[in-house]
Amino acid sequence: MAISVGVFSSLYVGDTASLVKFSPATVRLVPSNLRTVRTVTLAAASKPATETKKREPRGITKPRRVSPEMQAFLGGVTEIPRTQALKEIWAYIKKHNLQDPADKKVIICDEKLKQIFGGRDRVGFLEIAGLLNPHFVK
Repeated sequence: MAISVGVFSSLYVGDTASLVKFSPATVRLVPSNLRTVRTVTLAAASKPATETKKREPRGITKPRRVSPEMQAFLGGVTEIPRTQALKEIWAYIKKHNLQDPADKKVIICDEKLKQIFGGRDRVGFLEIAGLLNPHFVK
């Protein structure tokens, strides 16, 4: 079986200058595709780990003053974050079973919720957060 020179040269990828002569008596093999390997050392942190400080609440998690109507609903609380107020309202809705049985996305307001939601009889669950805006004083 004979192999043509063209096929053999396409299979052989190495460089013909792989043999490097350093002295007449010594011949050293050096692969042509040898790559240098980099070593990475990580320096130790100069400062010891410090305790993480608790971040100040911002945005909707920051406690805000509330209107007298909202204070009456929340039991006299003068400042509360919006997230916590929304949780309290949902807890009240669930406790008193005020969701419409046919459509759970609609809240049927009782007298206490009507004071907060501007006298509306029914409120969609996506409207609750928007209807709370007037009750938070900046």
